[in-house]
Amino acid sequence: MRLAGAPAAVGRADGATVAAVFAVALLIVPARLVLKLLPLSLTPANLVSLAAALLWLCAQLTLTLGAAKGANPVRTALFAYFTAMVATFGFSTWGYLDSDELNLSDHAFVLVVASVGIALTVCDGARGHRRLDFLLKTLVIGGAVVSVIGALQFLLSVDVTRFLELPILRYSGEGDSFVLERADLRRVAATTGHPIEFGVTCAMLLPLAVHFATKARLRGEPALRWWACTLLIGLGLMFSVSRSAMLSLLAVGVVLLAGWSGRQRLRALLVAAGFLVLVRLTVPGLLGAIAGLFTNLSNDESIQYRTHDYAVAAQEIGGHFWLGRGLGTWYAPKHQIFDNQYILSMVETGLIGTLAYTALFVVAFYAALRARHLTAEPGARDLGLTLAACLVVPLVGSFTFDLLSFATVTGLSFLLIGAAGALLRAVRADRRGGPAADQLAPSQGSGPTIEVTR
Repeated sequence: MRLAGAPAAVGRADGATVAAVFAVALLIVPARLVLKLLPLSLTPANLVSLAAALLWLCAQLTLTLGAAKGANPVRTALFAYFTAMVATFGFSTWGYLDSDELNLSDHAFVLVVASVGIALTVCDGARGHRRLDFLLKTLVIGGAVVSVIGALQFLLSVDVTRFLELPILRYSGEGDSFVLERADLRRVAATTGHPIEFGVTCAMLLPLAVHFATKARLRGEPALRWWACTLLIGLGLMFSVSRSAMLSLLAVGVVLLAGWSGRQRLRALLVAAGFLVLVRLTVPGLLGAIAGLFTNLSNDESIQYRTHDYAVAAQEIGGHFWLGRGLGTWYAPKHQIFDNQYILSMVETGLIGTLAYTALFVVAFYAALRARHLTAEPGARDLGLTLAACLVVPLVGSFTFDLLSFATVTGLSFLLIGAAGALLRAVRADRRGGPAADQLAPSQGSGPTIEVTR
């Protein structure tokens, strides 16, 4: 039902505002910089997401703050995931754990609260299409800035992240590996923790940039700024020189091409061809290095390293099949690294936790496509397809690296999960005759009406 009362004031902060602050902190502050004087290693983005979790809880206790309530498949999936993590945490800490593993388990559980909190804040707190657009545009602009940082690292070997070391921050580990090498080329991480994470992050943001560029005319906005963001994020993806990024991009392409019209597919292929020509002319050898990631798999040391630990994983999984050995308890250098999030989840959270983790993205993927199905508005339909393409990236990337061990891509994944739920809520509100003023077109008049659904 709709809450009786006056409409929300123009410019009133909501869940999208908090999530936008989180997005800026997540993307701009280097991932290995954590806050000083805290007992746990928490980044500024972690602190914002924990605050968001508290704000979401407080908002759910009232009927006057505009937080959505009621059924939503994304919210249900988040609750199921959190319940599974609580069960794993309780089971593992009930018995004996080495002190180092117990401390890491506590830390991992705090991060679970933060991740679920930011997803719920977006899902229930982003009031309508305009506010969701605001959040996603913030992500795209942040991604473009990060890509510029990556380009400076790749092309000029200039690391501007050194200027982001604020006095209140310290490095949680090694602070000198933002630039690596592969095939005589630099592999850059920009502000993320690793080049793989940088590439996968760009693959998740690229569909959003394309969406705003192609739908700019519908919104009455200049398209050039969004095409510039698209170009920068695409270049950032290439500069990561990452196999995981390329596979993620392929998955994104499959989803988008399946949903686009024939004309859109042709345009996309022509733009992609032009982009590859540009890369070939400006950075000789880069395309060859990326192609080499897939043409020499049998002799690739990274592939061999990723598969040699299956026997160890099988033994650990057999010992703790249902609930795992504990959140965050399998870590390097004490244990072998599993470059596969599904295997790591099976070891740490068992079958129940792994299914809950996978279901998060599957349900959010469904919610985005469901929103696309329920609306005839072209912008909302395209955004549903775009979010579905973004959310397929973590499902694919979890096969090639331990995704939840990287703060930037984890935070981005949960934020987009919440965005899928928010889009579905907004579309359903439109179908019920919800706030008519809150559409994808440029805003005019008063702000969106407060709505509480049951």
